[in-house]
Amino acid sequence: MKAWLGVAVGLAAALAAGAAAADKIQVGCTPTNDCASAMVAVDEGIFKKHGLDVEMMLIALNSTIPAAILSDSIQIGGPTATVFLQAVDGGLDLVAIAGASTMTKASSDAVGAFVRNGVEIAQPKDFVGKKVGAPGLGAFLHVLFRKWLIDKGVDPKSVNFVEVTFPTMNDVLKSGTVDAVLTAEPFIARMTAAGTGTVAARYASDLARTEPIIFYAASRDWAEKHPDLVKRFREAITEAAAIVNADRDKASASIAKFTRQPLELIKMVPPNRSEPALTGGQLAWWIEVMKQQNMLQTDIDLDRIVLK
Repeated sequence: MKAWLGVAVGLAAALAAGAAAADKIQVGCTPTNDCASAMVAVDEGIFKKHGLDVEMMLIALNSTIPAAILSDSIQIGGPTATVFLQAVDGGLDLVAIAGASTMTKASSDAVGAFVRNGVEIAQPKDFVGKKVGAPGLGAFLHVLFRKWLIDKGVDPKSVNFVEVTFPTMNDVLKSGTVDAVLTAEPFIARMTAAGTGTVAARYASDLARTEPIIFYAASRDWAEKHPDLVKRFREAITEAAAIVNADRDKASASIAKFTRQPLELIKMVPPNRSEPALTGGQLAWWIEVMKQQNMLQTDIDLDRIVLK
């Protein structure tokens, strides 16, 4: 009897440990304000209230997030719409589980092509032949800029794009390694204050779109095996998104903590609007843009890529 009781207790402990481990989720995002809802959900104890143990992981380049998800280095990531769609097009079985940020006038006004001192760019065609750094080739800022060039009659192939992470942009510009970078606040304010250069184009504002920027994604296998975790994650994100959109101080504090940026810089720019609801139809424009740029080879099923 005692032996049986010992086995039962041990089994119960193992099951409890397994359940606790299952509730542990690592969420990977780049150092921008797009994943503010997850940052706030961590700092305000919202994930814990929903029975989740969530750790936020800082990812340098957005384009590496799908691989991190598939390798289980993270269970949920915040890829841009373009990185996600390219990954799906390439055969990775990813699924969007909740919205993070969407384009608004405020968020678009915070985006720019920042040019170092000594480089003259007065119009779109002046980017021809220049070396431009992007925080992830095929990611949001890169694809959006190429769309802007096309609309302005400039062939994107005439511009030399290279990958440059957000935190290194100022140093890379100062060294002359690149002529310009595709970036956003608070990095623009920081580089302007440092006297590194100026904004040459507010290309996102010119496009004036309202589609998703970043959303939370997981592997389909993980999401289907953990429907309860996905449900609780969505509930927590919805609760935190309301705080992001209404309480700038709390949102700014969480963004500064995660991105490791000075709070005073973060407060200069309102966080991107958090929109937890997401449908496949919201990605139709992105697919059109990416096909225009020959970035997609297959026809993506919009009804399949967002988890119901």
